[in-house]
Amino acid sequence: MSHLDDLPSTPGKYKTDKVPPYGILHHHRYLRLSKLTLWASLFLALFLFYLVLSPPPSPSRRNLNDSSASAPKYGGSHWEKQVRKSAHPRSHGGLTVLVTGAAGFVGTHVSIALRRRGDGVLGLDNFNRYYDPKLKRARQSLLEKSGVFIVEGDINDAVLLRKLFDVVLFTHVMHLAAQAGVRYAMQNPGSYVNSNIAGFVNLLEVSKSANPQPSIVWASSSSVYGLNSKVPFSEKDRTDQPASLYAATKKAGEGIAHTYNHIYGLSLTGLRFFTVYGPWGRPDMAYFFFTKDILKGKTITVFESPDKGSVARDFTYIDDIVKGCLGALDTAEKSTGSGGKKKGPAMFRIYNLGNTSPVPVTKLVTILEKLLKMKAKKKIMPLPRNGDVEFTHANITLAQAELGYKPAVDLETGLKKFVKWYMGFYTGSKKKSSW
Repeated sequence: MSHLDDLPSTPGKYKTDKVPPYGILHHHRYLRLSKLTLWASLFLALFLFYLVLSPPPSPSRRNLNDSSASAPKYGGSHWEKQVRKSAHPRSHGGLTVLVTGAAGFVGTHVSIALRRRGDGVLGLDNFNRYYDPKLKRARQSLLEKSGVFIVEGDINDAVLLRKLFDVVLFTHVMHLAAQAGVRYAMQNPGSYVNSNIAGFVNLLEVSKSANPQPSIVWASSSSVYGLNSKVPFSEKDRTDQPASLYAATKKAGEGIAHTYNHIYGLSLTGLRFFTVYGPWGRPDMAYFFFTKDILKGKTITVFESPDKGSVARDFTYIDDIVKGCLGALDTAEKSTGSGGKKKGPAMFRIYNLGNTSPVPVTKLVTILEKLLKMKAKKKIMPLPRNGDVEFTHANITLAQAELGYKPAVDLETGLKKFVKWYMGFYTGSKKKSSW
């Protein structure tokens, strides 16, 4: 595969449709958190902070913060030169963006899309071992070819974050670093609290003290809807019934973000992603390990709901998610605080980014069988009580109206692009990809 074949299929300069102005009453009408939900979120956040302060796990427990290679020291003139060069916009009026989790799935695509259109981008990633770090290193190589430098470090490292903000005046932060995965929370709950809550608070603390304060867009999750049975899921629906610890930490993050917006004047936009898939994706996602196991002739487990119905997901292709992320960055108003003090009301928004077309997992498998030209060996089992929900379905009316968000890729088209990437990356297929 050529270098161009390796690059993710991300859009260039993203032009939004005419976006209506944002007023305080407008945001309150759509996004006001109920007192019950807000207090529940803050209580949950305090409880999880208590967990953070509890004794650390025994040495035998897997440590996700250990990278495959020792992290390089930061500082020095050469390091600062790399940081500044990467963060410097190529186009007049371009953004200067810190992307956390830059070597992750969404982080890689967003970083390259921003760099392609002329924005300055600096990445931050700790390369943990939740899944194969080799995939993250491969993404890092792509980013380096695109002119994006990744600082290897953790969002919980306040000294490092303050150093980055001292070296670069970031206009925006795209916060994508998080401990992902619903099921793994049952094995290592501390990693979710450490990353999704403590790490997020650390980033907000450094950001609110920066002068000027950056505008922040961060990844929430469709998981916050939890046991909500009303479909499609709307930003106005209740989100105080999380079905997993992962969902609880993401919901707590929304409550914490609201607090920092209210007290410190930080401009904050949360994006609730719905089952993102595509080239360079995460190996812990069903479409990814289904592909791997079908090719190896292994049996795959397909879950069904208690009433024998199929589990369904609102699968959203990575390019569409990138469009939503860029739209959120482009429409984010400036923070209103200075030196940790609020000067006036600041923007606070929450949006769904989905595809609006839930697809049964059984159909996902059928499409993969067609693309791989192999029949899957399937084992049907009831959905376990591990935090997974039966379905997700996004109402994207708000994102369409205010971000110009228009998902365009159907599941079969997106999976075709994923399979071509997968075959090239893992099997060495020389067949050129169409994306």
